[in-house]
Amino acid sequence: MIPWPEVDTVLLDMDGTLLDKHFDDYFWEHFVPEIYARENGIEEREARKKLLDTYRAKEGTLDWTDLDYWSEQLGLDIPALKLKIDHLIQVHPYVIEFLEFLQKSPRGVYLVTNAHGKTLAIKMAKTALSGYFTGIVCAEEIGMPKEDPRFWAGLRQRIDFRRERTMLAEDSEKILLSARSYGIRHLIHVARPSSRGPIQVSSQFPSISFFNELI
Repeated sequence: MIPWPEVDTVLLDMDGTLLDKHFDDYFWEHFVPEIYARENGIEEREARKKLLDTYRAKEGTLDWTDLDYWSEQLGLDIPALKLKIDHLIQVHPYVIEFLEFLQKSPRGVYLVTNAHGKTLAIKMAKTALSGYFTGIVCAEEIGMPKEDPRFWAGLRQRIDFRRERTMLAEDSEKILLSARSYGIRHLIHVARPSSRGPIQVSSQFPSISFFNELI
């Protein structure tokens, strides 16, 4: 699927791509509403509906992943709550093998994520993946999320990459469309972001379930 001799730079998303999105889904859809309900004396079902509506209002913005923003909005210590269930943070199968494969090549390998810096720190401490990357860039450093096509121009000011010789792997079709509009050539959709969810093959991009398919 990837003509490796034509790729100099590899950009990799984190949540749902390298890491199992089950952690994030469980945390925001179940664990946080449970704590919020208890702290505010309301039914958990009511809390879940309220919070899911509140989350969706910020989807596609930097606030969506900003732990400090959600700590303030919800009156909860969100980073501390993430640490309470950090045993659920898991690396997808074959990710290590894929990163080791890339390490043996001269390519630049970058983790490029919308995740907040505090989330990144928690997950890198838990997974020990940071040593595999040439560099790591959070969207907050660019000032806009990856869904915004302008993000990639900002990223290019930090990473020297040629669009036609760059690969991006993502579980979000919206972000892949954003990258395509900027001219990134080699785009891979990760169809199994959560170990607890269904495989959802893209109709617009080549899809993989596991990274061993690219080795």
